[in-house]
Order: sequence, then C-alpha cells, then structure tokens
Amino acid sequence: MKNLLNKSSKLLCLTLSIVLLLLIPAACDASPSASEMTESTSEGSTTLLTAVPTLTDTQSEESTAAPPTPTPIPLVLTEPFETAPPNTKYKPVSADQTRAPGVITQAEYSVTIMTDKLVRPWAIDVLPDGRFVITEKGGTLRIMTSDGQLSAPIGGFPEVDDRSQGGLLDIAPAPDFSSSRMLYFTLAEATDQGSLTAVGRGRLSDDETIVENFEIVWRAIPYYDNSAHFGSRLEFDGEGNLFVTTGERSSLATRPKAQFLDNGYGKVVHITPDGDPVPGNPFLDDPEALPEIYSYGHRNIQGLAIQPETGEIFIAEMGPRGGDELNIIRPGGNYGWPVISYGIEYSGDPIPDGLTVMDGMEQPAYYWDPVLAPAGMTFYTSGVIAEWQGNLFIGGLASQHISRLVLSDGRVVAEEWLLINEGQRFRDVCEGSDGALYSVTDGGRLYRIG
Repeated sequence: MKNLLNKSSKLLCLTLSIVLLLLIPAACDASPSASEMTESTSEGSTTLLTAVPTLTDTQSEESTAAPPTPTPIPLVLTEPFETAPPNTKYKPVSADQTRAPGVITQAEYSVTIMTDKLVRPWAIDVLPDGRFVITEKGGTLRIMTSDGQLSAPIGGFPEVDDRSQGGLLDIAPAPDFSSSRMLYFTLAEATDQGSLTAVGRGRLSDDETIVENFEIVWRAIPYYDNSAHFGSRLEFDGEGNLFVTTGERSSLATRPKAQFLDNGYGKVVHITPDGDPVPGNPFLDDPEALPEIYSYGHRNIQGLAIQPETGEIFIAEMGPRGGDELNIIRPGGNYGWPVISYGIEYSGDPIPDGLTVMDGMEQPAYYWDPVLAPAGMTFYTSGVIAEWQGNLFIGGLASQHISRLVLSDGRVVAEEWLLINEGQRFRDVCEGSDGALYSVTDGGRLYRIG
C-alpha cells in the first residue's frame, strides 16, 4: 500500500492541482509561501503541508491578537489504495470523482479491541458523559464505559424484523439527553403487513435497565415483506430536528419508488423530534408528495454525517455492483437511482440502460468501483490527531476497512484505508470525547483507534 507515485506528468499535474486545493492561507498575514508548503521526501513520494491553526499557551479563541503562524501538517500522497480492476467501464464526469490518490497518516496512533462480546452490533454513539451507547440488531441496547465495562443487554423495544439487513438499527441521543434521557432509534418494524424503516424514541431509565415508554414517531411507508435495504441512519441537525435515511427495499418491484414522492423508499427525510415535517422542507407544498421528504432517488443509505462547520449533509450510499456513492444532499435533489448509476446489476447487466448522467439528476461527489460497501460514518473534529481534522471516516463492510477521506470544497482529494488487516466488517464509526475514533463490527468487536 506504500507504493510511491511515479514521476509521470499526469500524476505531477494531479499533485499540483491538489496543492492548489489544499494550500489556502489560514492566517491573512502569517501564511507560509507556496515554496515553504511543499517538499519532496528522499523516497520520491509527494508531501503536501496543510496549514492547521494552533493556539499558544497565552492565547484564547476570544483573543483579538494576530493569529499565530499555522503549524504545517504533512499530507503524504501515494498511489491510490484501490488497485483492483473496476467492475464497470463507465467513465467519471470529473477525474476526482473516483480513485483519489492515497494518503498515509503520519501521526502515531494505536488500535485497541475494547470488547469482542457484542452481539450483531449496528450503531454506536456517545453520551454526554463520554460513555457509548451501542445497538444490537436483535433488539437490545448496550452501554460501554471508556474503560471497557460493558452493560447487560437493555430492552424496552417493540418487535423488530431482524432478518438479514433488519433489526434495531441506528441510535442518536437527544440534544438535551443530560436532562431528558431521551434516545432516538431507527428500526425495521415488524408487523403482519410486512416491515418498514421506522423512527422511534424512548427514555433511558434512571437505573439504565430499560428504555421506557418507547413510541414510533415516523414510518417510511408502505410496508413490504422482505428484509433488505432499510437504509436507516439518523442525525440531529443544529436546530434539534432529525435527518433520516431510508432504502428502496431492494426488490425490482419497489426499486422504482425511489423516484416517486408519495412514499418513504430511497429518501432522505427531515422531521421534527415528534415526527412532523420540518418547516421549509422542499416538498411541503406539493400535495402529491410526503412533506417529510428532503431528497430522493437513493438506493440504500447507510452512512449519514453533517459537516460541523458548514452544516452540509453527507451520505454514503450502497450502490449495486461497482457503484457506491458519497453524496452531498441538497434540498429537493434527485440523486438518480435507479435511472442513473455508476454500477451494474450483480448479473453484469446495465441498470437499466447504462446511463450515468441525466439532466436534473445529481452526480455523486465521489464513487467507489469496486465497492466500499459503506456503512456508518463521522467527521473527525478533535485536534488530538491534527492531520485528521475535518476528514470523513466511513466504515466499510465488504471492503473490510475504514476509509479516511480528505476533503476540499466538497471534493475528495485523498483516501486512506485503515485497519485493512483485521478481517472485519466495520458497521459504524464515531468520535469519542477523548478524540479517538470508535468502530463496531459485524463480528462483535468495538475498536478504539487513536
């Protein structure tokens, strides 16, 4: 994985373009010159230095003094980590849309398995006191302390359809959890009519043995009797409302519903904590549309994260064979599925006419071919590992690694693969209060990375 870039003019141009994207002055009068921001290593790789602002011991964020000179953080670019042949012959619209240059973390960090006793974990999040809440697909919640103490299973949930891709899925503590003790969940609700993606909430009891008074607040109608493509991530925005993702339920019969606004399949929705549409939603005044819908034309969204500085909504979407996508969600946007795709059917046939571009449909910011099989994801905000600040980390299932994406203006300029030798399907990833990353795997493990 540490093969170095050759000296071809093509890759030199790529490196120079990345320099222009990344080397934006972080201080008006104290930025290093371009010549000070690049260097060549003795082994021939290309190193870019990105400026990260730092505070001296005598300064605070409120100080009116001139900002200090940024500390350069090396960004060592290599050949792309992906070396396998693509599954398709489709060409991207722009060269930076897939197979970004590789990058290697220079800071030292450790990897620890905190437990391997979880039972089919699906999601992990952080409580205000630094402990972790972890869902298990069978319908239980676990709490993990920072020193590795795992609680007994916590119940209180309705029946879930935990076949295949279903079960008790994502979790998000309410913004006022410290006082309300409310937790929000997504789940594959099981009924006699079939199953669907639902959003529910309940109160973690004072003794932390049960989730009390659980209620469903929103359902991705209609019900359907299968066990796939529930999507099912949720995230609170800065106003205390929820973004929720769904899938199109996988079937050829349900797949076209992703393009229609009268159902909850293949959508990003924006709801209040009570499950109502958020005022200002793009289809609020359309009598033919569900007013909760924020975007549509999605296949199966299992990654969702809000960029903390810009408020942009990023999703990671499972495509078919060779077409996983990273998308930036715009209100009212149509993201194309199943009309356009950079992937193909598992049989090798095109979907449906081999189109990758169409007027009125959004292009992915980035795509993977072969697939990453993206699951949960998070933006890294801590300064503990300074070169990771602002990077996006996505758990990979079939790919069995965590993908680190370096972004600039919504474009992926470099990608690194972490934990590639663990042989695990990384289901979700979050940032802990200590500045480390934490990830749960289908194999029942919880990793600490930092």
